[in-house]
Amino acid sequence: MTPDAPRRLDLDKLFAARLHAARARPYLATALFALHTVESRHVPTMAVDRHWRCYASPAFVDRTPVEELAGVWVHEVSHLLRDHHGRSDRVARERGLTGPGERLRMNIAADCEINDDAFGDGLVRPEDAVTPAFLTLPEGQLMEDYLRQFRLGPRTQNLAWLDCGSGADGLERDWDLGPDGAHGLSAQERDAVRFRVAQGIKARPGNTPQGWQRWAQEAFQPPQPWRELLGAAVRSATSGAGSGEDYTYGRPSRRSAGIPGVVLPSLRRKPPRVSVIIDTSGSVSDAELGSALREVAAISRAVGGRRDLVAVLPCDAAAQVVHPLCRAEGIPLLGGGGTDLRTGFAKALRARPRPDVIVVLTDGQTPWPSAQPSCRTVVGLFPRQHGDGSWDEDNPDYVPDSPPEWARVVVIGSAPAAR
Repeated sequence: MTPDAPRRLDLDKLFAARLHAARARPYLATALFALHTVESRHVPTMAVDRHWRCYASPAFVDRTPVEELAGVWVHEVSHLLRDHHGRSDRVARERGLTGPGERLRMNIAADCEINDDAFGDGLVRPEDAVTPAFLTLPEGQLMEDYLRQFRLGPRTQNLAWLDCGSGADGLERDWDLGPDGAHGLSAQERDAVRFRVAQGIKARPGNTPQGWQRWAQEAFQPPQPWRELLGAAVRSATSGAGSGEDYTYGRPSRRSAGIPGVVLPSLRRKPPRVSVIIDTSGSVSDAELGSALREVAAISRAVGGRRDLVAVLPCDAAAQVVHPLCRAEGIPLLGGGGTDLRTGFAKALRARPRPDVIVVLTDGQTPWPSAQPSCRTVVGLFPRQHGDGSWDEDNPDYVPDSPPEWARVVVIGSAPAAR
């Protein structure tokens, strides 16, 4: 090679590092070997696009030890498995975030979600890996949480080089091969890879970090029509809440274009608050309570990932303590007695600030409020078959009232049905 000849990508070294990564994290092997490698001088280190191509800088590969490259492989494939590109797109739409600066913030926040437990046990932490501790933030949170807790400034000014690609923040690059480029995975192939990885984690959790176990718990769930219906019902209920209640100059009004030299504020949508009432009475099974917690996670996604705006209220015949949504698995679902969710409605409506939407997850064996609440209501109904014995609550002839007409009802765990 002449001194002026461009350096070629050392595939032997790069693939040796991938093999090392697969041995250190065998549950990620399917995903690691699903990535197609592309040589690129446009990326500072390594990057991925949403179509599962991995772009690698020849100079970076040349100067980085194999053990450290293995950590980079795991880092990049984690962006894709955790759908950081899709989640970044949703956050950008919900919060009105635009421009490369905001996408850099998303990349940094996504890195914090991955790097807090990615290394060790055979994987060397890559140089300049961004961790929550670097930003003086707590560990164990999600990208959406970290994104709300920091802004670009002196602490992040040395991270301007960071670019994990469109697979990390959703923003396409000029050097992306795009959806029609060679060696990209189809949507079905990407879902199959995620399912295989989740299946491996569920089969042998072993010492798998809690973050990956939580991810597998959600990813392992097969597509459910009621979850889409419930999410759509919540989004529909929240779409009218909090709209145009305050003015902001952060996003100038479009009418400013018609008045040269004048900047007009635009109306800002205040994010909706959601109270989730979970029926914890004796007629609701443990499996259904577990399903309810998964629905809570889906509800938080339906409102743009703002888990700080979702409160969970376990309730049987009496309302329990209201829990802010930090981690669904940490919410104690106390109860086991009779059912009267009217107490849950009353407590939710006494909260300050008041909720914009109430979501009730129940088997329906409860009295309902006689008057329509002052906010919209969505009911996720665990199905019951009359005559199977599940209706009996002290009275064998007991048949519960149907949810009221003012509630949007979605039947959970059955064929699509809603009203």
